[in-house]
Amino acid sequence: MSTDLHDLEQALQSYFDGLYEGDTAKLAAIFHPESHLFSVTDGKLDDLPRTAWFDLVKSRPSAISRDLPRRDWVVSIDRSGPNTAFAKVHCQIPPRYFTDYLTFVRLAEGWRIISKTFHTETR
Repeated sequence: MSTDLHDLEQALQSYFDGLYEGDTAKLAAIFHPESHLFSVTDGKLDDLPRTAWFDLVKSRPSAISRDLPRRDWVVSIDRSGPNTAFAKVHCQIPPRYFTDYLTFVRLAEGWRIISKTFHTETR
């Protein structure tokens, strides 16, 4: 299981790198093609397919290109078995600060995010 944990940590690092760099190729390598992103706005569920989110990522300047400070970290990882895991992480693209809940599945190609539920604060 320690190799599994290392592989999961590497997947999380790829996630952080892809977010900071605005690199949808890196994000595509970690997000399953059928993945969705969820959030709540004004009491209503927002459901964003991966492709729509990638379009948003491509349309905005990356945090690295704006020389924004990078601060991302793993709060917790919970593995319920050899093929499923859940991670709570924090990251930022100032002035937005995120808490992300990432659900992972381990497939033949490795750990992939199947869903992301997130909360954003603007400061």
